[in-house]
Formats: sequence, C-alpha cells, structure tokens
Amino acid sequence: MRILISNDDGYLAPGINALAEALAPIADIVVVAPDSNRSGASNSLSLDRPLSVQRAANGFYFVNGTPTDCVHVALTGMLDYRPDLVVSGINNGPNMGDDTLYSGTVAAATEGYLFGIPAIAFSQGAYGWEHIEDAARHARDIIQRYYETLPAPYLLNVNIPNRPYEQLTTPVATRLGRRHQAEPVIRAKDPRGREIFWIGPPGATKDAGEGTDFHACAQGQTSITPLQIDLTHQTQRDALAKALA
Repeated sequence: MRILISNDDGYLAPGINALAEALAPIADIVVVAPDSNRSGASNSLSLDRPLSVQRAANGFYFVNGTPTDCVHVALTGMLDYRPDLVVSGINNGPNMGDDTLYSGTVAAATEGYLFGIPAIAFSQGAYGWEHIEDAARHARDIIQRYYETLPAPYLLNVNIPNRPYEQLTTPVATRLGRRHQAEPVIRAKDPRGREIFWIGPPGATKDAGEGTDFHACAQGQTSITPLQIDLTHQTQRDALAKALA
C-alpha cells in the first residue's frame, strides 16, 4: 500500500510524526505537510503566490501553504504515482460537527477524495497530544481493517479518544452533530494601540444526541463519520424549480 500523509498542525507536530511512524511498517509512506500550523484553513488553495517544497532531515516534505495545497501539489506535481490512500492528521483536538467545515485536517483528506482516492482524516478527541502513540496505533488498526471494505472512493472523519490503546474499542458509525452559534470575537489592542480581533471559541454543542460524533466521543468511543461533498440542498432545489417554472 502507498499512503500520502498530510495534516494542518504542521510537519513538526507530534500527531503526524506518530501517525507516520505507525503506518511505516504497513505501507510505503510519503509525508507532505504545511511548514507551520494551518488550523482552520479549510479547503483553501494559495493562488496569490508560488509554493515552495522543502525536505526535512527526517524525510518529510513541507510546503509554505495550506493542507489542501500540500495534497494538491503532491498529487499533481510531486509524486510519479497515485497513492492508494490519503491520510490526514492526527489532529491536536477534535474535528466534529460543524468543525469539519473549517478543519484543515478534513480538508487535506477531502482533496485526496476529490481526486478519486480513498481518504481518512484522524483527530484526537481532546487537545494536548495525550496518548498520541496509542491513537496512531489505533488509526493503523482502522486502516488495516476497513481500507478495502468500503466502496472507493470514500471520505471518513475519525475522532479517537485520548485513551491508552487497551481502552480504545471498536469504532462506531456516526453522523455529524451540530454546534450553537460561535462565541463573539475577542477585541484587543496591538502594541501601537490599533484595534484587533481574535476569533472567539466555537459554540457549545447543540445536537449531541445518540448517533452523533459528539455523543460517541463523550462515551469514550472512536467515531467514524462518512462525509460527502455534494452541498446541494435537494428540497430547496425542488422548491426553487417550482418557483422558477
């Protein structure tokens, strides 16, 4: 198996290093990741400047761009082969519910999916990297067990609890939950007295009932949510068609 690995926390992050180490025994891997933390970059491409690709001492490639840039450059210019799987993460903290729209971790996997390649985004259920090696081992188990069981291509969003490996149980299939409206921006002053704004924290969970990714992680379970890209609101489309007739 040949696996392309990326993330949004940057090529030095513990999550991507643990993931690469865990997957190396079962696959030929190549790591192409941002040069720094690009959390919240979503599916953005850098179109206003050229991108540079450099190689670190550990063999990882790093790009001065977004997670989507990394996967796009790898698939369309760097690699002379087509990977069997694109894997993103392991992210520092969860990507559940509405978070997936902003997540660079999910975006890197999405870019692979858009090229027709199976793709999986891995995140930890809590911040801080606790038990990251256990999460990486669990991610390897998921890939080995489920890689060939789903019709390809697929896009999976996985959240793994920060627990010892022995406490990580069989994953459960979930749907995305929902959050309340995000908290207001935080106003501040820069050193020259100019007003600046920090993006506030995400809203609290709104739909975290049974069957959601929020509920699974709250129960200490690994959540796997299959995602799709078609954003068409079919019901409104039908209503629009009638209105335009």
